[in-house]
Amino acid sequence: MSAMMKAAVFVEPGRIELTDKRIPDVGPNDALVRITTTTICGTDVHILKGEYPVTKGLTVGHEPVGVIEKLGSAVQGYAEGQRVIAGAICPTFTSYPSQDGVPSQDGSYLIPSGRCGCHGYKATAGWRFGNMIDGTQAEYVLVPDAQANLAPIPDGLTDEQVLMCPDIMSTGFKGAENANIRIGDTVVVFAQGPIGLCATAGARLMGATTIIAVDGNDHRLEIARKLGADVTLNFKTCDVVDEVMKLTGGRGVDASIEALGLQSTFESALRVLKPGGTLSSLGVYSSDLTIPLDAFAAGLGDHKINTALCPGGKERMRRLMNVVESGRIDLGLLVTHHYALDNIVDAYDLFANQRDGVLKVAIKPN
Repeated sequence: MSAMMKAAVFVEPGRIELTDKRIPDVGPNDALVRITTTTICGTDVHILKGEYPVTKGLTVGHEPVGVIEKLGSAVQGYAEGQRVIAGAICPTFTSYPSQDGVPSQDGSYLIPSGRCGCHGYKATAGWRFGNMIDGTQAEYVLVPDAQANLAPIPDGLTDEQVLMCPDIMSTGFKGAENANIRIGDTVVVFAQGPIGLCATAGARLMGATTIIAVDGNDHRLEIARKLGADVTLNFKTCDVVDEVMKLTGGRGVDASIEALGLQSTFESALRVLKPGGTLSSLGVYSSDLTIPLDAFAAGLGDHKINTALCPGGKERMRRLMNVVESGRIDLGLLVTHHYALDNIVDAYDLFANQRDGVLKVAIKPN
């Protein structure tokens, strides 16, 4: 193994560049994973634009598929050479937040450095790769607390089939889970990017019987139908709020899922919600949100608003890969483009500008 590796790092707003970094040392609870496939997420674009702050020089990316190169001395139950994934969220699972049921908000590992109080609660800190520590858009990534976070890939599944599990699938499904969907529900999903498409698929698996997908791109709406949408609405050609209220006889939907992170989509998701319904918010917001008084029924409508950072850990990854292996869902169709790691700057340009029908880009170091 050479002492250096290629890695895509955040330089400054507007610049992510490929550079050389040292291959990290492996501690007793870590695993060094050789990346075979990773991808670019919408959150990475927020980082690129400077809308989500990270340390300059940080390796970006948080969706790893790879092979165990080296195991820490305390990690049991895995073998070097084994194909694995790890969630974008890598909690310790021994912390107060993890045992309190919010492992995605686990910042306990930051306590020694003084970046988190002794309690260990820190919003978004469970998301380590490309946020708090070097990420996955590189030849190698160091997986912390590896025994809790590495999940073996079932035989027969390709990298592309499991590439969505570390983040996109987990996040989209969490949107459906947080929407409190019951069998027979009517659900609307605003935005059919990769996360929204996974939320649409998750709503179907949760038992919704009428799923309304909203987007401004007809190609994405076609894919939404393949993943479970019953009705598709293009916001460029209709008034979505009026159409949804007509479809529900004026009642409103049982649940709204917002998967973009804009004031307009959040507000529409609230306006079509029935009294007592749930708004599940997945978007990464870049500015303050305003809640319209009438849609919020002055705070008296029994509305529920849930936010989420996707769950991580090996059990979450195992369950997601079970769904893929069962054939209940095929998210490989979301991979529309392939790039070598050497060309990742070009891949960012394509993905950030949403050209050529791009949904997800598979990045391969070799």
